[in-house]
Amino acid sequence: MARATKEEALETRNRIIDAAEEVFYARGLAQTSLADVAVAADVTRGAIYWHFKNKADLFEAMADRVCLPMESLMNTPLEQYANDPLGHLRSTWIHLLHDAAQNERTRRVLDILFLKCELVDRNDPIWIRQQACYLSGLDNMERILKDAIVLKQLPADLNTRLAVLTLHGQVIGLLMNWLFCPDAFDLAEVAEQVIDTCIDSLRYAPSQRLKQA
Repeated sequence: MARATKEEALETRNRIIDAAEEVFYARGLAQTSLADVAVAADVTRGAIYWHFKNKADLFEAMADRVCLPMESLMNTPLEQYANDPLGHLRSTWIHLLHDAAQNERTRRVLDILFLKCELVDRNDPIWIRQQACYLSGLDNMERILKDAIVLKQLPADLNTRLAVLTLHGQVIGLLMNWLFCPDAFDLAEVAEQVIDTCIDSLRYAPSQRLKQA
């Protein structure tokens, strides 16, 4: 009986997250209340508060079900890419773009995150989480580039901070443009070539080098 109750609670929790994803996608984050989610999930508001502290907590649970770009880079153990950091960076970005193009859940969550997440309050827990994830992801990506320099995969005078800002802007910009207008191009088809173009700029672009004193 206890096991059945635990399984029912998990099923209810997942149903609430599914409903939140649907309503956030249809209405946007700011325009959705927990009451709206309760109606979509066919549960009471009390049931939502049993599983989630607030809307930010529910949003985080929804986002945690997909592989977000910066979190994937942030959580990769060193031993998984120690022998080929640049190859790891390349394959990670290509995989994430393919996943966005081919996985409906990933696409919907990224659409909510980038296009329907109206953040106006810098003290909002969702804002704080996203900002922390972004900053940690940049730091980890820069560490990967520095490891690539040590292995001579990239030039020794690469400006790594400028490089990660440029690379992140290019890839996330591509992703946001596709989410905004998916008929404009085939994301899965162009993903590998775009990432290789970005990596080539790290290797060869003079503007990515440290300036000599």
